[in-house]
Amino acid sequence: MRSLTHTTAAAAGALAAVAALTVTAPPAVAAGPRDATADVLADRDVTLAGDTVVTVPSGTTKYDGVFRGEGTLTVRGTGTLILTRDSDFTLPKSRQRQKVSVLGGNHPYVTTTNPDPPAITVERGATLQYGDGGTTGLVGHFPYDTPAFRLNQDNIRVDGTLRLSLTSAYNLGTISGSGLITQPRFLWGSWALSGTHSFSGMIDNGTQLNAGAPEFATSLPNMRKVLNQGTWTVDTPLGQTVTMGMDFYQREYGSDINVQSRPGSKVILTGQYSWSNQGGDTNPSLSDPALNWTPARKNVNKRGTNIKGANVQWGDGTTNKIFMPGTAETVYINLLAARSRSLLTFDYNGPVTLGAPIGGGVFHDTLAAPGAGDIVIKGTKGNDVTFAAVQYYDGSTTVEKGAVLRLGSGRSGGDGGLYTRGGLYKVVNNGSLVLNNTRRALSLSRISGSGSLTQSGATTTTLTGSAVTYTGPTTVKKGTLALRDGATLARSRAIRLTSAKSRLDVGTSGLRVGTGKSLSGKGTVKGAVTNSGVVTTGLTVSGGYTQSAKGELVLRDGPLKVTGTVRLAGDLDLASAADATEPARKITVLDHQGRARTTGAFTGLKEGAKLRLDNTTYRISYRGGDGNDVVLTAATTTPSPTSDTPRTAADPAASPGTTTAGTASGGLGWWPYVLAAGLLLGLAVPVTRLGRGRGRRRGGRHAA
Repeated sequence: MRSLTHTTAAAAGALAAVAALTVTAPPAVAAGPRDATADVLADRDVTLAGDTVVTVPSGTTKYDGVFRGEGTLTVRGTGTLILTRDSDFTLPKSRQRQKVSVLGGNHPYVTTTNPDPPAITVERGATLQYGDGGTTGLVGHFPYDTPAFRLNQDNIRVDGTLRLSLTSAYNLGTISGSGLITQPRFLWGSWALSGTHSFSGMIDNGTQLNAGAPEFATSLPNMRKVLNQGTWTVDTPLGQTVTMGMDFYQREYGSDINVQSRPGSKVILTGQYSWSNQGGDTNPSLSDPALNWTPARKNVNKRGTNIKGANVQWGDGTTNKIFMPGTAETVYINLLAARSRSLLTFDYNGPVTLGAPIGGGVFHDTLAAPGAGDIVIKGTKGNDVTFAAVQYYDGSTTVEKGAVLRLGSGRSGGDGGLYTRGGLYKVVNNGSLVLNNTRRALSLSRISGSGSLTQSGATTTTLTGSAVTYTGPTTVKKGTLALRDGATLARSRAIRLTSAKSRLDVGTSGLRVGTGKSLSGKGTVKGAVTNSGVVTTGLTVSGGYTQSAKGELVLRDGPLKVTGTVRLAGDLDLASAADATEPARKITVLDHQGRARTTGAFTGLKEGAKLRLDNTTYRISYRGGDGNDVVLTAATTTPSPTSDTPRTAADPAASPGTTTAGTASGGLGWWPYVLAAGLLLGLAVPVTRLGRGRGRRRGGRHAA
């Protein structure tokens, strides 16, 4: 009993002491993460029961154990931890929140919303390596019934380095952080990067990365750069648009970007695919952008893209950095057919130059076959695309309203062109098509649309066939624009030759200037011209000139020079001559350089007829100059009327039987046509010249 009593008393004392401690001790603090470093260094398996940390010493630590259980794993330190066996653990149930759905019905694809927090974290300075060049070493848990790939439930945050040394197919779940994820070259493991990721660091793709598939879309909105040293593949589920906004860089020969898409889908690439010669793995860059256009030793700067039956767009209208900068020696572009033909759209807000051909061969052998697809130059303001290489795709080229396509850069080595063989070739031009080759002759056919065509290169462009039907204005600034094999400019609403060196070769079929059309400028038309519209003087016609009763010849910028036969009818407009500061004693309207007699006459102006030009009376002759020129010779001079009493054909100051240069009775005459042409082509007939004060009337068509 004493012993029992003593024991009871002792117990009572102990309880009292505990009670006292409970009253006076500070509140309990939760235990920190478990440190499993010793277990890992000893190759013991680790069962997680909450947050766990491993501190990796400098150097390399190979771990042959596995992680299991419930919790999180954080790798820190300065060394590299290599996992050689697959590990499988999960977050505690209380932290799991993400929802994984399989949508799309008969075309299933996977989405992840509200992703779980990371199950694995690699802190800055540490390296975690999955695998050792084999098929195992991945950390993951795969509870989902997803089609075609296994979605990893264990999301990962990488602020240090994650090295993927695996030869199997794998998924990392949702990735976050700002570190480096790197896959060594030539391992042929395939990483399925599914869903939307907040990761803002660097991905070094050494072998194969699938950034999208028919079963999932990929979004990396915070990434600025990718180092691509293998194959980066972009694909989409049915009916979705995927945007890749980062710049791609490459250091070694043999890398490419493959793009695929499903019906109704589109892939938009807004960055640039460039060579890198500095910055290492974490910040690749190019010291001089011009190096993308110059072959480097052993072709180390050659890179390519394969568009496989996809709808692809380069740019989003907010940049003018072309996606593939380079030439045929530094880049290749293949437009291929898979489920359907490919479509490539250019959407930039400034000038860009495509220096390489688009073909359809195998990898760098791009010209082994024509590209199977079509090209669109989108109508974004400022979108000005130059093809500085002859293109080798077999489909259509569409230039939308507001856009510009230039064939040729206008510099040596920058000549362009289109592959014109096959039934799929055509140009739909609703914007501006500029032909700017310096040495290589161009040949085009099947040009439709409402846009303009400008010949500005030193070499010859030939339009062939009856399918040249565009309705916009035609301008020849430099070189020769030739028409052959039935090609005409009958539907072009205005034709302008802007310099003495401009040349329009219309061939044996001649040029017909139809009603409502305007032919003007200073250059040479090689071939016969039939005028039922408006022609301005200052041109040279190396052929015959026939003006119908509906035609009009406008006197401006010197005479119309004609080497062939001349047949005249219709109107003579002296508006520009009437606006001259000082009247000339003799004005040559048409310099007929051939030997044949000029036949016909302008309406109401037979040989010797008088006409008034400002305050001077002229007589017209069709036998002037060397015997067959059309010449106006001053006969008399009369005082100018005051500005308050504008002169008309009925003005008493005009002598009887004299026609006055002035507004055609009852209408505006030829001015609607010339004004329209001036707005479209920048004609050098400014509206302010039509009446410069001093009592002059606005000029118009000669009144019959």
